[in-house]
Amino acid sequence: MAGITNPTLLDIPDPIETARLLLRAPSPAYADTLHEAVRESLPELIPFMPWASETYSLPDARYYLHWAASRYIIREALPMLIFHRETGEFIGSTGLERINWDVPRMEIGYWLRTSWVGQGYVTEAVAALTAFAFETLGAERVEIRMDATNVRSRAVAERSGYVLEARLRHYTLNPAGELIDELVFALLRAEYQAQTKGDL
Repeated sequence: MAGITNPTLLDIPDPIETARLLLRAPSPAYADTLHEAVRESLPELIPFMPWASETYSLPDARYYLHWAASRYIIREALPMLIFHRETGEFIGSTGLERINWDVPRMEIGYWLRTSWVGQGYVTEAVAALTAFAFETLGAERVEIRMDATNVRSRAVAERSGYVLEARLRHYTLNPAGELIDELVFALLRAEYQAQTKGDL
């Protein structure tokens, strides 16, 4: 697929469903639950997420969701909220970022509420977004990037079949202002097709 000329016309399913999850478009209606989840998860989020801080407030959650919804509408990015399919509880966030529709290529990001970690939910969400990116959006390349010290995030990329392409040394600063290495994992369309061939 040679690029998407008008991504605003793309029909994006809402929600994207998996066996245990619902990936929903962002909405300010979820501000209270987002705020609660972030506050619960600050010890895990602060080392890696520049927006996470001890002062994170309900207005911050509302602002983010308005901003995220506007980006989603014009397809600048496709941020999504993760809900547990059975309980309806908000358990984290994911989505497709840094989209270049000309290629197309994009990056998957994610974080999970502390009380729900260790049960494979992020891996399940990444699998759904990977399939969506290649099969529906026609992606040629999908990336997952992380701080090299983020062991949990790296494990998700590896379990999801992504290939470690690079370790970018002293590439950026973490939220504490320290120089860090960034890992770049990627999956190409041909690689995804080879991995899923047995399932088709």
